[in-house]
Amino acid sequence: MPQNASAAALKALTEWWEDMGVEVDQGEIARSINAQSGANTGAAPAQAPSAPSESQTAPSSGRRSRKSASKTLHDWIQEAEALAASADSIEALKAAIESYEGCPLKQLCEKTVVYDGTVGAPVMVLGEGPGGQEDRLGLPFVGKAGQLLDKMLAAIQLDRKTNAFISNVNYWRPPGNRNPEADELAVCRPFANRMIDLAQPKIIIATGGVAAKSLLNSKTGIMRLRGSERPFETPAGTKVPLVPMFHPAYLLRRPQDKSRAWRDLLLVQARLNEMGVTL
Repeated sequence: MPQNASAAALKALTEWWEDMGVEVDQGEIARSINAQSGANTGAAPAQAPSAPSESQTAPSSGRRSRKSASKTLHDWIQEAEALAASADSIEALKAAIESYEGCPLKQLCEKTVVYDGTVGAPVMVLGEGPGGQEDRLGLPFVGKAGQLLDKMLAAIQLDRKTNAFISNVNYWRPPGNRNPEADELAVCRPFANRMIDLAQPKIIIATGGVAAKSLLNSKTGIMRLRGSERPFETPAGTKVPLVPMFHPAYLLRRPQDKSRAWRDLLLVQARLNEMGVTL
C-alpha cells in the first residue's frame, strides 16, 4: 500500500476508535506511520531530534501547562467566574468560553465546543465533553453517540432544532477521549453554572457519570444516580430538576442497558408534562 494511503487508513481507523471511546496513543501511531514509511522506502526511520519538543515532554495523559504559569488553579477559576458573570446572553457566554485560556486541554484541541440546539429550550442536555468528531466540527454530540442521543430525544418528542439545548461540562476534548480531570472540570464549572442561569431550562438531563457527578458534587456512580430526579441549584440560585442517565457512548457499548435509559427518558417526559410543558 502506498505510504500516503497507509497513513490515511491508519488515521481513519484511529479516529473511529476515538469516536467509540477507545483511548489511542497518538505517539505510537506516529511511530507506526514512520516505521511504515521506512519499510516502503528502504530507508531507516528518521531519528528524533536531540532536543525534545513541547509535545514530547508533555505528561503521558497528553496535558500541557496553561499559558501563564504564574497563575494558580484558583486564579483561573476566579477568572472563569468573572468572565461567566459578565456574560448577559448565551452568545456572549460562548464568546467568553472561546476566549478563556485557563483549561490546559484547549492547547491540544482544534475547536472549543460550547453548545448546539435551541437557546431557551425547556430541556438542557449536558454531557462530559467533546470527542473527536465534536472537536473537528465544533459542535457537541455529533458523532455516533450524538446520533444515538438524537434518537433517544426524538422518542419523547425532543429535538435540538426545536426544544432541546445541548452542551457539556467541559468544552475541550481530552486526549484519547479520556475523562476530564478534576481541575479541568473546575475551571469550566463557572461557565456551566452561568449557562444554566441564562438558559433557565425546565429540566436538565446529565448524560454519563462524569457530568452527573460533577454537577451534583457527588462521588456516587451513574448506575446508582440514574433512575430518579435529583435537585440541582447554581450558586446564583437557579433551581432545576436534574435527571442523570447513561451516556449514549456507554449505550453503544452496552445496548442491553437501553431499557434503563428508556425509563429515564420517560421520567423526563412525565416531569415535563407535570410542569405543563408542551413538546
